[in-house]
Amino acid sequence: MEVQNWLKNRGITVKKMDLIDQAFVHSSYLNEHKQAKHDNERLEFMGDAVLQLWVSNQLMRLPHPLSEGKMTTLRAQLVCEEALASYTRQLQLNQFIKLGVGEEKTGGRDRDSILADMFEALLGALYLEEGMAPIDHLLGEVILPLLKNPEQHLQVDFKTKLQEYVQADLRKSVSYEVVHVSGPSNRPEFEVQVIMDGIILGSGKGNSKKKAEQNAAQNAFEKMVK
Repeated sequence: MEVQNWLKNRGITVKKMDLIDQAFVHSSYLNEHKQAKHDNERLEFMGDAVLQLWVSNQLMRLPHPLSEGKMTTLRAQLVCEEALASYTRQLQLNQFIKLGVGEEKTGGRDRDSILADMFEALLGALYLEEGMAPIDHLLGEVILPLLKNPEQHLQVDFKTKLQEYVQADLRKSVSYEVVHVSGPSNRPEFEVQVIMDGIILGSGKGNSKKKAEQNAAQNAFEKMVK
C-alpha cells in the first residue's frame, strides 16, 4: 500500500506529497541514496511542537479536569519515545520507512527511536501541508481512546518518589546501573539495579533502559516503605 492510499483510507487528503514522503526518509537511507534530497530530521522538529500542542489542548479540555502536575505527567507519557513507537506500530506506519541497508539488517524498522522520530516527522509534514485537520484524524485514532479514563493511564514516577524518600530520610542520592542486556538489538531487555552507598536497593527489567530504571525504583521504593 502507498502512503497516499493509507492516508485516504483514514479520510486524510494531501495535495502535495513531497513533505509526506520526506517524513519516512531516515538519515541512513539518505546517505546511500543521493537522489533523496532530505531526511526527516527537520520535520521531526515541527512534529514535536505540533504533538505537544495537540496533546496539551486535549488535556485542557477533559470533562474532569486534572491538576497541572497530572497533566504534565500524562502528557510526558503520551508523547514519550515508547508511546510514539507504539502508535506507529498500531497504525502500521513502519512499512513505509526508508532505511539504509545496514540499518534495515540490524532491525531498524522496529527500533523505538526510529519509529518515534518518523511519527513526529509525519505529524510535522501533515501540519505544514494541511494544518491541524489531519493531525486531529491521526492522533484522535491513537491517543483519544487513552483519554477516556486518563487517571488509569497515569503512571507513577517511582524514580522521583524514591529519590524524594531517600533525600528526606537519609540526605543521600541513588544511582542506576545496567547490569545485563539480553535479546535481539531491535527488542532488547535491560536489567537495572538501583544502588546507594554500594548497596543494591532494588532491581528491575524492561524493554527500554528508562522502563527498567522505573521498575528498579519501584522495587526499591516498595521495599523501603514497608
